[in-house]
Amino acid sequence: MDDSSSSAAYIHMVHHLIEECILFNMSKEESMEALSKHANIKPIITATVWKELEKENKEFFEVYSRSIAESSSKTETAEKINKNTSESDSSNERV
Repeated sequence: MDDSSSSAAYIHMVHHLIEECILFNMSKEESMEALSKHANIKPIITATVWKELEKENKEFFEVYSRSIAESSSKTETAEKINKNTSESDSSNERV
């Protein structure tokens, strides 16, 4: 296998792994971190392939980015509610 075909295969693998991350509703940053940690792929490689995918699938990524942002906002709200609830429970126990 020559360098260009092995490079193409590597990029294809990163592409596939990014698609897997998307199935788990991961953001670009979460995907970069996960692929770095679990597949030993440099974040710059993931970011570059992600950027190319965004260019090729602009509409999908616009909707996906909004969905991730909304999901993140809902998660943060739930975490705040849980924190406030547990703090309230702790203060009630002291009374």
